Amino acid sequence: MDAQLRRGVLDVCVLAAIKNEDSYGYKIIKDLRPVLELSESTLYTILKRLEEAKMLVVRSAEFEGRLRKYYHITPLGLKRIEEFKSEWRELSSIYSFIVEA
Repeated sequence: MDAQLRRGVLDVCVLAAIKNEDSYGYKIIKDLRPVLELSESTLYTILKRLEEAKMLVVRSAEFEGRLRKYYHITPLGLKRIEEFKSEWRELSSIYSFIVEA
């Protein structure tokens, strides 16, 4: 898969994983495991990029005596998911054309 396309898909997968509730790194990896393997280093790179793009915000909270970062999707992150769905419909049509050729 093209690196740029993969990057965009991974970004949206992470956003989708936190769409309905705030989450933290290990849980995001666990939630995504049924659909893709994601290393911690890759995840934290994605989370940092999404935070810089203002698609999510981070808060720290104590959990069992240590600080844990929780990620919350922003309206911009929700908008990105919707844009991706629209883009995916277009890509799906292109894919069908190629497969049927």
